[in-house]
Amino acid sequence: MLTVIRGGSGQPSGLAEGTFTGEAWRDMLMSPVDGVAVGNVFFAPCSRTYWHSHVGGQLLMVLAGEGFVADENEAVIVRVGDMIWTPPGVRHWHGASSDRYMIHTAVTVGDTNWEGAVSDSEYAGSTG
Repeated sequence: MLTVIRGGSGQPSGLAEGTFTGEAWRDMLMSPVDGVAVGNVFFAPCSRTYWHSHVGGQLLMVLAGEGFVADENEAVIVRVGDMIWTPPGVRHWHGASSDRYMIHTAVTVGDTNWEGAVSDSEYAGSTG
């Protein structure tokens, strides 16, 4: 049976706390169904996720602004229209650039394994 998920849940945006540095807001578009969750995240400049990985991987689609996606080896600047696939188990973070906001849609497969914060020096080293 198909599931139709209507746009706009009517729920207010929620401040993303606990696994983010800086100001970020989340809108859940689809709570986990069959191991897949979908949400939009608004990152203010310099805000970012903590280090994390996904059991089944994650697809990000950049809707507005500019930011970075980084793993332990490199950081890549991302802009509107870019899509980023992070394979299962790859430790990474993502967030806005220092002078631009970023909005992305995240399609997450399976559980997320959260780790510690990305320090200001790690952020500056990755994005500078």
